[in-house]
Parts: sequence; structure tokens; C-alpha cells
Amino acid sequence: MQNIIIEKPYKFIAPHRGNWWPTLIQRFRLVDYYLRKHEGVEKYQIRGAEKLKASLDAGHGVLLTPNHCRYADPLAMGWLSRAVNRHVFAMASWHLFHQGKFIPWAIRKMGGFSVYREGVDRQSLDTAIDALTTAQRPLVLFPEGAVFRSNDRLQALLDGVAFIARSAAKKRQKENPDHKVVVHPVALKYLFHGDIHTAVDPILKDIEHRLTWTDSSERCLIARIQNVGLGLLCLKELEHLGAPQTGSIADRQQRLIDHLLHPVETKWLGRTQSGPIIPRIKALRMKIIPDMIQGNMENGERSQRWKELANLYLAQQVASYPPDYLDHPVTVTRLLETVERYEEDLTDRNRPARNLEVVIEVGDAIEVSTEKPPKGIEDPLMSKIRVDLESMLERLSKEATLYKAR
Repeated sequence: MQNIIIEKPYKFIAPHRGNWWPTLIQRFRLVDYYLRKHEGVEKYQIRGAEKLKASLDAGHGVLLTPNHCRYADPLAMGWLSRAVNRHVFAMASWHLFHQGKFIPWAIRKMGGFSVYREGVDRQSLDTAIDALTTAQRPLVLFPEGAVFRSNDRLQALLDGVAFIARSAAKKRQKENPDHKVVVHPVALKYLFHGDIHTAVDPILKDIEHRLTWTDSSERCLIARIQNVGLGLLCLKELEHLGAPQTGSIADRQQRLIDHLLHPVETKWLGRTQSGPIIPRIKALRMKIIPDMIQGNMENGERSQRWKELANLYLAQQVASYPPDYLDHPVTVTRLLETVERYEEDLTDRNRPARNLEVVIEVGDAIEVSTEKPPKGIEDPLMSKIRVDLESMLERLSKEATLYKAR
């Protein structure tokens, strides 16, 4: 399990507001170097930058809402920032500020500020609202709330994005009725241009060796990847359900997710939940973690809670595999994403593939209404963001290279 839970009291980390450091970072192309070296992203395209420029020139408070499929996404947004010659503010999970010394320093210098996902972070919310109200810089929020390596699929969006945008719109309107807040959905689509066999064969060999399987590099690549996924699923079913299950892959995934989450939900929420995975996990973490960071919990109770958090983490891993993602016709990018997820889930890290290009497409501006929607219906703002992102991602997915078997 990756170190995404920090077991100590939260302290808000404010963004660096000066321009000298982010200008220096852009001038020396440090973003380009990092993405090429650590994420394998070597090229980029910017589309629709004129839409963002128009909103900036009009003086609007601008919220950018990209999809979140790779750890490269926040830095890739730096290329869009460069294209419009405007630095940005960005909300980043608190755990990212505890990964060594350089990464926290770079996040903050480029305008990043922390958010505590395991509780209500008033300082972070106020900072985000203030960024949109003053319109000094665009604000970047990833509405999916977590990284899912399935670039062609959009996960459920978190409603906190609408709360921040609407709160800022109300504040701006009080100051001047002509002042607006707008949202630009941003589609990030990664395209793999290398040889897929060369990229994934070493990873698959390592996983097969780990599973004590013989080398199957002569098999059809799609079948080989699916076989590894089925083997990993069976192992988790054996561990948590006692035996490999029957039925469709989708049914088996949901059965395992519910088995992992339902006991924890019953204990902490008094009832089981359903629906998108991220809101379910967020609600549970907000119950489990606060007492842990106070430092006065007995070891037995702390150990039990860490087991519960591990189950939440596994449930999110299982949910990150769309069961039909490798149905024909399949692209080389989807094959790469799937194998990368296997390696990351097994080892908590993955070796970066090369020859990746990212297309960064800015969607049309969505004016934020100050009116709060009625209870019980989907927020119109979030619905529009979701529809626009899905439309752009579906169109961009057609640019990926289809896999052709050898």
C-alpha cells in the first residue's frame, strides 16, 4: 500500500504566490525534464488554448478541471500554463508534501497548496475560493479525486468542485455583478507511440515469475495480459473470500469490493453503501483516521484500523480496472495502462514507459451560476463538466493506435 495516509496532525501548506520561482522553472524547462525522465512523457500538444486565453483576458475567475489518469497530470498542466503565459494555483493532497524534500518544494513553488482529504479542510477551501475570487491565476482541481490509469474512462466526480466554484461566484458577484467565475474542463489524453511488446514484456515476465508461471511471451499479448489480471484477481479472492469466484469479471470485482467495504461501512457508518468508490472510501477515512493522528491509541486498535485502511486501498485498486477495457478493438495505450497498473498494484511503483505524448485540450467555458441546485438532483455544473470531459475523451481516444497482433 502506497504511503497516502500520514499518521500525524494535519498542517495546512499555503501556496507560494510569487512569480520568480515558477517563471524560472518554466524558463529552464524543468517540467519537460521531469516528465521525460520520470514519467516517459516526451511530447505534448495544446488544443483550445485560445478559449482559456479569452476567459483570462475577460478577467474571469478561471477553474480548470482536468481528468486524472496519471501522476504526470499536474505537471503536464504546466505546459498549458506556459502556452497561455499564466501561472496557476493547484490543490494537492497533503501526502504529496511528505515525499522527500524536492517534490514538496516544487509543488509549493509552482502554486500548489495542500488539502486534507480525510477531513474538512477549511483553510484549503478558503484558499481555493480566494484564488477564483481574486482571479489572480487559474485554479486547477482534479474532480475525480484520485488517479485511475484508465485514460479513456472518466470516474465519478466529487461535488466539492461545484461548492468551491459557486462560493467564489457569489463572492465575485457581490463585488461586481459583471465579475464571473467560469470552468474550463481540460481533457488529458496520453498516446503511446512506441513498441508495445518491448514496453510491457519485461513487466509481464517479472509478474509471471512472481506468480511462479512459466514464460508465456509467445502467447497473444491481449490474452497474456488478461490472464495475469485474472490470476491476480483469483489470488485476492482466495485471500479475502476463501476461494476463486464464478460469474463475470464485473460481478466478481463488485463482490470483492463489497466484501472489503461492507464490514467497515457497517462498523463506522451504521449501514452499507453503494455507488462510486471514491466517495465511499472518503467517508470511511474521515471516520477512521482522526483518532489515529492524536497519538494516544493502543497498538491493537491502531493495527485494526490500518487493516481497515488496507482493505479500502485494495477496494480502490480493484475498482480501477474497467472489466471491458481490453475488449476489441483495443489500443496499445490501453494495454500499456493495464500492465502499468498491475506493476504498481504489486510493487507500489512502476517503471516509466517511453514514447508517450499527451494531448491537452481545453473545453468551452462554463459560466458558474450562484444558484444552489435543489436537493436530490445531480448538480448541473458537475453534470456539464462530466459530459464535456467524457465527450472530449471519447473523441481523443480515437487518435490512439489500435493494437495489431504480431
